[in-house]
Amino acid sequence: MLLEGIFPAITTPFYPDGRLYIRKLEHNVDRYSRTPVSGLVVLGSTGEAVMLNDEESRIVLRVARETAAAEKVLLAGVGRESLTETLRLADLAAEQQYDAVLVRTPHYYGPQMQRTEMLTYYRALADRSPLPVVLYSIPKFTHYELPIDVIAELAQHPNIIGLKDSTGNIRRVTEIVAATRSAFRREFLVTQTFTAFTSRMMLALTPPPEHFVPAETLGGQAAVAVAPPMPKARLARKKEVGFQVLTGSAHNLLDAIEAGATGGVLALAASAPQACQEIYTAWRENDPKIAREKQQRVTEASHIVGSKLGIPGIKHACDLNGYYGGRPRIPLLPLDAEQQAEVARVMSDLRN
Repeated sequence: MLLEGIFPAITTPFYPDGRLYIRKLEHNVDRYSRTPVSGLVVLGSTGEAVMLNDEESRIVLRVARETAAAEKVLLAGVGRESLTETLRLADLAAEQQYDAVLVRTPHYYGPQMQRTEMLTYYRALADRSPLPVVLYSIPKFTHYELPIDVIAELAQHPNIIGLKDSTGNIRRVTEIVAATRSAFRREFLVTQTFTAFTSRMMLALTPPPEHFVPAETLGGQAAVAVAPPMPKARLARKKEVGFQVLTGSAHNLLDAIEAGATGGVLALAASAPQACQEIYTAWRENDPKIAREKQQRVTEASHIVGSKLGIPGIKHACDLNGYYGGRPRIPLLPLDAEQQAEVARVMSDLRN
């Protein structure tokens, strides 16, 4: 699967009492689908995945997939502490026609999570996962940073297609890109404009089975099998792609792309997808001046909303920008009045 461009790490909406708010999830995903972002990440860190039980995870994955536009790439956060549980969610994501799984590093038994353990975990996962695997390193939450040499080895696996790196370290991004340059190269289907050709787009091109026309509708003649009308074909082509690196930091997105990242999975894009997309678009159009201006526009908001205030800040920014944020789940708490004012200030120029 082609992983290029901006992927909002979407939130999971809750009622004030903590129950899933499905209608608001549908609202948010529908609105993201109308923006020019490349796809969505469901049940990542911003989605409070660790706060959900298995049944809730299944519901969120299903609803997001049913609502998302067919051309949007869907990544499912399925990371659990054991290989068995991670594979179980990966199977579910495949049943729901997701395009890839995003798998954070297991970390609870931190002292034992060494090189051999990580190589074993991810290789065993990739061997059995029905979907391509995207590695996920987010040390500010897991207190573990996936080593670059381990990433380079895992990049040789044919079913491990990329990495989301949330360290915010541009030098590290540069080194990862260099270390994985000789990685296994894959051929992916893409559209005529070289954007991702998703599993749901492919499904839309598959005609349903033949159906029988009853005899009475044919004036007494024998019932016949009739092929339904074929959908209008979308031509696809193939593109050879190496290991793809996505940054998790909006405040230096442009630097990461210039260092070789193919895009970003961004918490800030949950509330300001257009502003983040404009950075990538300007870079793709070879307009460095505009790209730098667009980057400067989001830098403070990324630091305040995402890094400083975290999930409550992101959710309040969503409320300000037409997406439903609402409350996080306890023990996370909503912002106080002073924090809300700070978010409103830094988001004032990022309204969609």
